[in-house]
Amino acid sequence: MTLFQILMLGASAFFAFKVYEHIQTLQDEEPQKDKRTPSSFDPESLVIRADEAFDNGDLSTAIALFKEANAKVPQESDVLFKMGYILEQLGERDEALNYYKEALEGDKDNEYIHNSIASIYRANEEFVSAKMHLNASLSINENNPVTYYNYGNLLVDMKHFDEAKEMYKKAIEIKEDFKEAKEELEKLG
Repeated sequence: MTLFQILMLGASAFFAFKVYEHIQTLQDEEPQKDKRTPSSFDPESLVIRADEAFDNGDLSTAIALFKEANAKVPQESDVLFKMGYILEQLGERDEALNYYKEALEGDKDNEYIHNSIASIYRANEEFVSAKMHLNASLSINENNPVTYYNYGNLLVDMKHFDEAKEMYKKAIEIKEDFKEAKEELEKLG
């Protein structure tokens, strides 16, 4: 082997070693995954998965998926309403109320949102606010027996028994087989 060939072999070996070192440093540095990183699913897919989880009774997964979808793209009133409903079922009334209010901003004429907000206010013994939302619900649809039933329950809590009876009677008038309203009416005598 000539001196030139030996020098070229040495230079090749040196550069090969440097490339090897560089590759080793690239392989050693693995990026750390953040466990809180949102999934790569689009908001629509997240909502579909959340609905499926809800239908299967997995409320914790459903709310997590709804929240992730809402964080990516603010959701429509119906999704916000579902989020509020799930949180209410999970006992998170204050957070549920916030989502109900946000849903109401997007759909002021939704009697069910008004009823849900009234339900939380009633549970928190904020009777004036509950009454306001039940009146709003009735102004949207005066033929919803559930609203009259809820109103009757509120009036019982407020110790306005005669008015409560009238609300239960109205609920039964609209829906003759309204078992719960009949039971509450019987309790009041």
